[in-house]
Amino acid sequence: MKRHLSLMTVLFLTVSLLFIGCGQNVTTSSTGKGESQTMEDSQTQASESTSPSNSQEQPEEPEESSAPEDQDGNDNDGTPVVYFTSDISAEGMVAIYEALGWTPTGRVAVKLSTGEPPASNYLDPQLIKDVVEAVNGTIVECNTAYGGSRSETAMHYQVAKDHGFTEIADFQILDENGSMTLPVEGGSVLTENYVGAAFADYDSYLVLSHFKGHSMAGYGGAIKNISIGLGSSKGKAWIHSGGTGGSMWSGDQNAFLEAMAEAGKSVSDYLGNGERIVYISVMNRLSVDCDCDGNPAEPDMHDIGILASTDPVALDQACIDLVYAQKDGDGASLVQRIESRNGLHTLEHAEEIGLGSRTYTLVNIDE
Repeated sequence: MKRHLSLMTVLFLTVSLLFIGCGQNVTTSSTGKGESQTMEDSQTQASESTSPSNSQEQPEEPEESSAPEDQDGNDNDGTPVVYFTSDISAEGMVAIYEALGWTPTGRVAVKLSTGEPPASNYLDPQLIKDVVEAVNGTIVECNTAYGGSRSETAMHYQVAKDHGFTEIADFQILDENGSMTLPVEGGSVLTENYVGAAFADYDSYLVLSHFKGHSMAGYGGAIKNISIGLGSSKGKAWIHSGGTGGSMWSGDQNAFLEAMAEAGKSVSDYLGNGERIVYISVMNRLSVDCDCDGNPAEPDMHDIGILASTDPVALDQACIDLVYAQKDGDGASLVQRIESRNGLHTLEHAEEIGLGSRTYTLVNIDE
């Protein structure tokens, strides 16, 4: 059943953020919107949500939840946990990673976006340096499927050097020698996914994402990072075409969004659904444009924090919820970008095929 982002839900999330600030653990469900709601509706709600007197219904207080006792990243009742810190620093990165209680095995890959020159919003190498060292990781990327400085291996290695990533860790382009195929189980648009040929050379993956908008997907987070991000150049084109092999730019939008979710599931399935892969997303420099844009729009909202989970769907949903819960129109442009591309459909489909859950427990580690 489709969920609509009602005014009551927006109010609920605003109250939830207040609880987070007080060190409470909040259990929340998704804010997925139905297709019938327009961008104008959302912008109106965003402004109305700052005034509880505009609604006759008051949100229920969020449930408090104890921290998880098991080691699979889920709360005691099986709900995935998303950890939050407002400390966007190297120390905050290490703290949020340690909160996961995850121990990588074997060779560890750290997946991130190297960012498109000259001025994209990629993760600062000094922000992530300590956590990369903590896992003794090799930073990995794949080439793009479009023109630019990262479409060819030699140029991409140069970008990684220019942006400071080779100074903090070893670096590898996973598809410099082509692709390998992963099966897609339970998909509706894909039966196979193409990742970099060296993907299987690593035993564990730490996925570091910069949460932001995206010109085609609406938003970019953990799911995009393990689907398009880990896709080889061939795989990126395959996902963008919705598994048809046709145009990357003029295919069916929902098929593209569904292909991202399904490609992400193939990666998660291969790595044991949270056993050998975990996710950290940084919510700073929240532009409506992706790190693949060399000249992105300047952010018009405040930085929020760093989040982490073993569930990529829960993590992306939590980031979305925090954007929607911002006050005084902060984040309205990002909300508009997400909705104009039907970006929440990626989360809907991801949950439907079993990649993860849109219901999660948010745990603030600052208190």
